[in-house]
Amino acid sequence: MTKSGHKAMVRQANGIRPVRVIEPNPSLSGMQCIKCQRTWPIGDYFYGCPACSASGAPASVAPVFDSFPELKGAGDIANWLAYPGHPHLGEGNTPLLELTETAAKNKIKWLRIKNEGANPTGSHKDRMSAAIVRRALDIGARTLTVASSGNAGVSLAAFAAHAGLKCVVVTTAAMASGWRKAIELHGAEVIVAPNAAARWELVSVQARSGEWYPASNFTIPAVGSNLFAVDGYRAIALELYLALGAEQPSDIIVPVSRGDLLWGLAKGYADLVCAGLVRDIPRIHAAEPFPRIARVMAGEDYVGQFDGQSPFLSLGGTTVTYQAIAALLSSRGAVAGPSADQTIAAQLELARAGLFVESSSAVALAGLKILREQSVITRDASVVLILTSHGYKEG
Repeated sequence: MTKSGHKAMVRQANGIRPVRVIEPNPSLSGMQCIKCQRTWPIGDYFYGCPACSASGAPASVAPVFDSFPELKGAGDIANWLAYPGHPHLGEGNTPLLELTETAAKNKIKWLRIKNEGANPTGSHKDRMSAAIVRRALDIGARTLTVASSGNAGVSLAAFAAHAGLKCVVVTTAAMASGWRKAIELHGAEVIVAPNAAARWELVSVQARSGEWYPASNFTIPAVGSNLFAVDGYRAIALELYLALGAEQPSDIIVPVSRGDLLWGLAKGYADLVCAGLVRDIPRIHAAEPFPRIARVMAGEDYVGQFDGQSPFLSLGGTTVTYQAIAALLSSRGAVAGPSADQTIAAQLELARAGLFVESSSAVALAGLKILREQSVITRDASVVLILTSHGYKEG
C-alpha cells in the first residue's frame, strides 16, 4: 500500500479533522527478512519476504534501523520503534511485579510478572494497535481490519476510534458477547465468518483490494501479524531492560500462538545486544496449549497444518510461523505444552497471588512448572512471565 497524500487528515462521521502528521522513525532505513536476510525497501509485506514467499516457505520481515538512540528512561523507548509518538491511549510501561512466594514454591531464584493486562483495553495487543494506527495514518489508510477472537479486535477497535479511523473485526460465532459489545461500542463493524479459515479469506480479499489495512495474519502458510504491529512488541524487552538493569532475567516465558509477541521480545533483546546495553538475549521460551511449535522444533516442516484442541481461544490456530522458530533458536529457548487442567491450576495459583489473568495468560506459569520439572529452567534461574491479558473478559 502506498501513501495517498492524506497524512494530515482523518475522516470521521461528522467531517474531517486535522491531526498530527505521523512519520516513521528517521533511523528506519529498510526491512530485512528474518530468514534469508535479504533487505527490502520500507513498506508493507503482508506475505512476508517476497523471495521466501515465492519459494513456498514464507518468513516475515523486520524493520532495520541505522542506529539506536540512548535508552535511559521510559521516554526514550518510543524512539526505538518504527513509529514513535502519537496517537496513544497510555499503552506500555506495564507493571513488573515480584512474586516471592510463587518463586519459592517453584524453586527458582526469583520470579517477576510483566502484567500486560494493565494496558488500556486489558491486553498486550494494545502495543500492536498503537503501532498499526500510526502506520495507517502515515500511509493514508482509512479502514483497519483484524481477524480476531477477542483481544485484538477490542484493542484495534479502541485505537481506531481514538484516531478517527474505521475498523472492521472479522470473527466467528465463538466470540464472547462481552468482547463483541466492546468492539461495537467503539464504533467498529463486526463480521461473523463461518470459521477461522473464512475469516482470513475475507481479510485477504479486502487487503488485496486496498480497501482494508490488515493488522493480523491472513495468509496460509502463515507469516505472522503486520510487521509494524510486531515491531510494537519490542518495547517489552526495552521496558524489562530499564526496570531490571544489571539483573536481567535468565529466562522469559511467553504464551504463544503464531509467535508475534515471542519474536518481538527476542528482537527487542537482540537490538539491546546490538546497542551494547546487554551481553546476551535471555532464554525465551514458548508456552503453547497443544503441540505445534514443539513438533516443528522436533523436526517437522513449519509450513503445514498442526491440528489440535484447546479451550483457550486466544492461543488457537493450527499454523506455525518461521518467526516463532527464529525467536526460539536465537534465544536458545524451549517449548512447553501444558494441558488445560495444568493451565487452569496455574490461573488459580496466580489469582491467589492477587493476579486474575485470562486463562491463555496462565499458560506461562504452567509452562514454567513443566520446564522446571525438565530442568530446562534451573534452581538459580531468574524468570519473567509475560501475562498477556486480564481475566475479567472471561465469563
